[in-house]
Amino acid sequence: MRTSRAAALTLVLAAVLTACTSTPPPPIAPSPVASTTSAPPSPSQIVVGVDDIVGGYNPHNLADQSTITKALSQLLLPSVFRQTDDGQYELDTTLMRSATVTSEAPFTVTYEIRPDASWSDGAPIAVEDFVYLADAMRNQPGVVEPAGYRLISNIQPSEGGKGVQVTFSQPYPGWRTLFSDLLPQHLLKDAPGGWQGALQGSFPAYGGPFSIKQLDTARGEVILERNDRYWDKPAAIDQIVLRRSDAAGLAAALRSGNEQFVMSRTDATGVKLLQDIGPGLQLHTVASPRLADVLLRPVNSALVDDNVRAAIAGLIDRNKLIDEGTAGGPSAGLRADAQVLAPSVPGYAATIPANVSAPDPANAASLLQRAGYTQEAGSWRKNGKPLSLVIASPGQLEPYARIAKELARQLTAAGVQVTTINPEPRNLFSNLLAMPVSATGQPTGDGSGSVAVDIAITPMPAGGDPATVLASTFGCRPGEHAVTTTAPVVPANPAAVCDSAVQPTIDEALSGQKKLADALAELEPKLWAQHTVIPLFQLADTLAIGSGISGVTPGPPMAGPFGSAVNWTRGGK
Repeated sequence: MRTSRAAALTLVLAAVLTACTSTPPPPIAPSPVASTTSAPPSPSQIVVGVDDIVGGYNPHNLADQSTITKALSQLLLPSVFRQTDDGQYELDTTLMRSATVTSEAPFTVTYEIRPDASWSDGAPIAVEDFVYLADAMRNQPGVVEPAGYRLISNIQPSEGGKGVQVTFSQPYPGWRTLFSDLLPQHLLKDAPGGWQGALQGSFPAYGGPFSIKQLDTARGEVILERNDRYWDKPAAIDQIVLRRSDAAGLAAALRSGNEQFVMSRTDATGVKLLQDIGPGLQLHTVASPRLADVLLRPVNSALVDDNVRAAIAGLIDRNKLIDEGTAGGPSAGLRADAQVLAPSVPGYAATIPANVSAPDPANAASLLQRAGYTQEAGSWRKNGKPLSLVIASPGQLEPYARIAKELARQLTAAGVQVTTINPEPRNLFSNLLAMPVSATGQPTGDGSGSVAVDIAITPMPAGGDPATVLASTFGCRPGEHAVTTTAPVVPANPAAVCDSAVQPTIDEALSGQKKLADALAELEPKLWAQHTVIPLFQLADTLAIGSGISGVTPGPPMAGPFGSAVNWTRGGK
């Protein structure tokens, strides 16, 4: 008993002494507790190097045509048909149940949309989206390949909006190319800026396998993530990052593995930088669905004269324009020596006449003299006024701005007074190239300070149905060529061409009454003789695929790799 009391007293004294000292006792080690949660895994991510990410992003506007717009539309927007690797159009069953021709007289196509297809805000993808796109393509200036939409005479809903019955004014074999990259009508129809403001800076909703998490133009980066509201197969990867860099930066990022592949409009230096990475890199040339063209617009007091247009065409050194625009990149192998078919299209063959292949100053001088011009002190003049032309390109977009600068140099050296302007792309296509014109030509301005454009260096569509490309580039609006009034009308195309002599053949090709090959055999010489559209080359990107990624291919013709993004994965090939 005494021993127990002594022991207890000793413990109490020790506790008191410990409490009085300034040194704390050693910490008691806690017993390990099993963790019930773990840190979330970092998202699986694929980084893609691109030239730029600047919008707009409307795939239906000529002003917005770019690699980034094509990529985002394939990742974010639904389409009725998509191209297969052999170039055929196949129904996209992630959106559609069916799309069939249900009547030949009148020509009618009936579409059935999947009941579960919806925009990312929950609104159904429905007939209203078809109507919105068709109306814009028929009525808005500066759109991509509107000719097929202009044949639509009526759209009727059924099945609560999931059925769409489209009636055409004439047969249209190219109907499968319509209604790609549908847009959310319920968010855009009353949006500020209307159609021209649609998708100017981003996307209000998504109908594809991805959505935008962040779009930072200042930083040069778009982060896409899996669209959780997507009703079909989810993407295998969590995120795709599209990152802007220059040629040296793109090559360095591929070499280090910071980027998994690159899609870039390269020049000779850029191609060499990629080739130097080594044999582990796969390189492909991916032709774009657009051409770089020179448009000699016959709509004002100078170029409305056939002799003057032919003379200006004769002063142009086309080879130098092509060299300046391609800069030794992959487009150098895609010279556009035909008016309608692009170099990458099956059946393409050169149709360019010998007198267009090289400049002919002597013949140009003869033509200008025939038009009443004389050369005084090295400058062409008529009635005391100089031959003065306005050359426009879409902003500072390349290669168009560079080509415009070279063209201005050539014409100035030949004695033509030139003014070069670089309007914002949407202003160029929706305003300057859409100024109303009449049989007597176009005024020198629109009253608001905008000047009429004589020559435009622009992208022009080259993909899809070739007959639609023909009609969209050179054709009149329905009934326009039969109008006899002198009242001004908005041009049917950026070149402001409407020729009643060739329109019947264009219509026959568009409706399938005449085989395309027969129509082109008849039309190509006449189109070259108009001297209104001088094609230069087809734009192309270099696709460079590094290690550590699977599922990326060059994709269907002129479509590129992004349509297969749901199947991309990280991992060795």
